[in-house]
Amino acid sequence: MKPMSFLPATPLSQLAADLDAARTTSRALVETALERIAAEGGNGGHAFIALDAERTRREADAQDALRRAGVRLSPLAGLPVSIKDLFDVAGEPTRAGSRVLDDAPPAAFDASAVARLRRAGAVPLGRTNMSEFAFSGLGLNPWRGTPRSPWRDGDGARVAGGSSSGAAASVAGGMAAAGLGSDTGGSLRIPAAFCGLTGFKPTARRVPTAGAFPLSTTLDSIGAIAPSVACCALVDRVLAGLPTDGDAARVRPAEPKGLRLAVLSNYVTEGMDAHVARTWEATLTRLSRAGMQITPLHLPLLEALPAINRFGFSPIEAYATHRSRLHEHAQRYDPRVLARIRLGETASAADYLDLLAARADAMAQARAALAGFDAFLMPTVPIVPPIIAALEADPAHFAATNALVLRNPSVVNFLDGCAVSLPCAPRGEAPVGLSVAGLADSDAHVLSVAAAIESVLQDANGA
Repeated sequence: MKPMSFLPATPLSQLAADLDAARTTSRALVETALERIAAEGGNGGHAFIALDAERTRREADAQDALRRAGVRLSPLAGLPVSIKDLFDVAGEPTRAGSRVLDDAPPAAFDASAVARLRRAGAVPLGRTNMSEFAFSGLGLNPWRGTPRSPWRDGDGARVAGGSSSGAAASVAGGMAAAGLGSDTGGSLRIPAAFCGLTGFKPTARRVPTAGAFPLSTTLDSIGAIAPSVACCALVDRVLAGLPTDGDAARVRPAEPKGLRLAVLSNYVTEGMDAHVARTWEATLTRLSRAGMQITPLHLPLLEALPAINRFGFSPIEAYATHRSRLHEHAQRYDPRVLARIRLGETASAADYLDLLAARADAMAQARAALAGFDAFLMPTVPIVPPIIAALEADPAHFAATNALVLRNPSVVNFLDGCAVSLPCAPRGEAPVGLSVAGLADSDAHVLSVAAAIESVLQDANGA
């Protein structure tokens, strides 16, 4: 009998159970993924920018051999996982989605995140596409092509979201069980929202960033896009170096009744399109009916964020990273990305110190305002996935749309928080993300609250 394949967005626990019961093999999962990546007319050519199929097969075979010998390294063992192009993989160049690094030498070592996945038995499948240098929330890439959202409505292909665009497309298309990505201002949560998936941005310091090409050394976070909260939590435990077996390692959904949820009522709700607004209100109604305490919360500090971030950590710190390359290689950058990097060139040391102080003050205000709440909620992104062609054709439209999709998730990064983006639209409708967030180091509790909300939404939407 041929080993079972896997459907797009199959829970990692189901795949692990199939492997444990010998209903499938790691090699079969990898072969299915490779077939889907190569499928004519599919999304694989844009989702992935580099594959080493033979190496992947060897690693899958090694995990199958270990299982036959009674060794399972973790619940991730044998599962194919995609790797965003900004992570070092030993023996491969890291180009971060750019032509600027076309001559980069092969990495000598795996990035810390990749090494931890490999030690857990996960099988790195290939390098996924991304916004150049992770500096966009839309996922457009003029050099490698633009991955597409699985949702289409007849108006043309729509973005998968960025910057971890290929990571989301790989999971949505059943080309990987989970996708490793980064999040500096929403780069995991935006593509999760646009592709009907779950994305988790941990507290920034939770997972080591060594071996990952930086955008902002202050804000960069490493996490996963996967089918569910439990899937993201499992990958997070591996990335954070925590145990993955036993009851203590499983995310336990909080009891829905009595959960205290602050719903941000200003700034993050501006500019919602009609579909997102309807879905947002319906979602809050479902949560309230499930016994969750929904409290609208006006946070004045949010209104100050555009002025505080007139430069922002990402432009300043990205300019520090790229300044040695800009003189000779400026023409090789995506112009949209180059303009954002150059914004950091004009910031002074005093501007950077002011930014640090303003952030510390905003974090203190947030701690005071959110005390007593289990989590705070907002729409992950206020619009449905935009059409690729329109963004490519109009730089002004791109800039305005990019700022809009980054606005909400970047609040969490600025406040040094953690957040899960959950799909909350009924099946068959345009995807919408619900952000379940908390402040620094509340990762485990936020995942527990998100799992409770996920359960309520799945029951309501018939999933």
